[in-house]
Amino acid sequence: MALMEDIVSLCKRRGFLFQSSEIYGGLQGFWDYGPLGVELKRNLKEAWWLDMVRGHNELRVPAGAPATYEMVGLDSTIIMHPQIWKCSGHFDMFHDYMVDCRESKKRYRHDQVRGRWVEFRDAKIFVTTLAEAEQEQEEVQRRALKFFKLRPKDADSLAFDGPSTTLDRVDEFERVLGPDAKELGTLTPPREFNLMFKTTLGALGGESDYAFLRPETAQGIFVNFKNVLDSTRVGLPFGIAQIGKSFRNEITPRNFTFRSREFEQMEIEFFCHPGDSQEWYRYWRDRRLAWYTSLGLAEGALQMREHDVAELAHYSVGTADIEYAFPFLAEGEYGELEGVAHRGDFDLRSHMEGKLDPTTDPMVVERDEHGKPRHRGSGRDLTYRDDLTGERFVPHVIEPSAGADRAALAFLCDAYDVDEAPDENGQLKKRVVMRFHPRLAPVKAAIFPLVKKDGMPELAGEIYGELKRKMAVDYDEKGAVGRRYRRQDEAGTPYCITVDGESLKDRTVTLRDRDTLQQDRIKIDELGAELERRIGC
Repeated sequence: MALMEDIVSLCKRRGFLFQSSEIYGGLQGFWDYGPLGVELKRNLKEAWWLDMVRGHNELRVPAGAPATYEMVGLDSTIIMHPQIWKCSGHFDMFHDYMVDCRESKKRYRHDQVRGRWVEFRDAKIFVTTLAEAEQEQEEVQRRALKFFKLRPKDADSLAFDGPSTTLDRVDEFERVLGPDAKELGTLTPPREFNLMFKTTLGALGGESDYAFLRPETAQGIFVNFKNVLDSTRVGLPFGIAQIGKSFRNEITPRNFTFRSREFEQMEIEFFCHPGDSQEWYRYWRDRRLAWYTSLGLAEGALQMREHDVAELAHYSVGTADIEYAFPFLAEGEYGELEGVAHRGDFDLRSHMEGKLDPTTDPMVVERDEHGKPRHRGSGRDLTYRDDLTGERFVPHVIEPSAGADRAALAFLCDAYDVDEAPDENGQLKKRVVMRFHPRLAPVKAAIFPLVKKDGMPELAGEIYGELKRKMAVDYDEKGAVGRRYRRQDEAGTPYCITVDGESLKDRTVTLRDRDTLQQDRIKIDELGAELERRIGC
């Protein structure tokens, strides 16, 4: 797999991703998508929406599904009534643990600081670092040598006890060397840090005017459950899908776009009968994993991990994470790409009755010292009545929740490749090629005139204009054809079309495949249909 630094360099060089506000020094945890990146992300979201919502056939039972079902969409607001976040549990429970360094005055997320126990003579300390996985051991050794006032040639005198681990697995903070500290024991005990961004509504800015930028898109779906039922003809089982921005005030955003403060989610809340919910959970878990492989993610880099009981969120009956082996992680480690959660009836009941107490089983409304609901619900009836049986119940919910930014990052990492291909002189040279699935590729085809004369640019321009009405295409007439090929390979363009002297005689062009390098002669009149067939439009 490619090094993360190579992928980050390509993203900046070719216009996939830029750090937000870069000319002012950047803003940590925020990223802008450049010309190629915005097309990649848009294609990813459109593929998700087509495959999950618009292209779904509610008249047929999909493979592996317990029954037919319907899918509809929603687009809810980023700022919603503050009571929503109290009933959902985010106001009280949506937090990470952080530690502060008394020496450096910096703040770190407790479970993201890594390190190793290092011994020298009679001393044993835990040396921490924020370095990426491939530099972690080198950085720990460098910091340990500096702390013990040793030279690089004395590295063999250090003894490493146990594998690398995270700070949240260490109890003896007095023996910890913080990531930016020179002395031991400078880190404070971990404490809770709410991840929601607070904002103010209106001009007065009093406490009653506080609101929050949504930390997830799911709650907008739950509070519109009844609106969707009343305004459409859907019946259980059915899903409501939404793509939208979410915001989390991450303590230490890191690993490129993997952990950002502003990100986009692609979520489905699937409502079903409680008796069928386990079957639907298994269906959505397996279907979502298959979706990533269908768009080209290497199966060997993906895994499905069921959460242990101790890991489950307070609302969860069961959760499985689809994980990807991102190159910034140590070998054998995976990062979450998508979570598929069985949320039971927690959300709809909470917005009906009030915040549920996660320590109770079965869960009941959490009460204050006066015996009243700690956070009151809406009081609206969010139950469902089956017209055929007359049964009334609170539906269970299955939630496939994917991050559009994490998915884009995974496809970027997976597509990056270096191989050898002939240059303009026929000599084999290394080339960087982004092997995107054609459905996701930012540019589907590039059109070249072989030379800038003899009518070739005019014919190439004609083809470019026709194809641009159907798909994203590029036109390039600068430099040797071999160099133009390499520019398109690095952008991930799956097909290149060359107009040459023969094209003017018989109206055929050369269609070159990015991955196989095979070249075929195609009639210009058949070019659009052939590209659509190959791309899968």
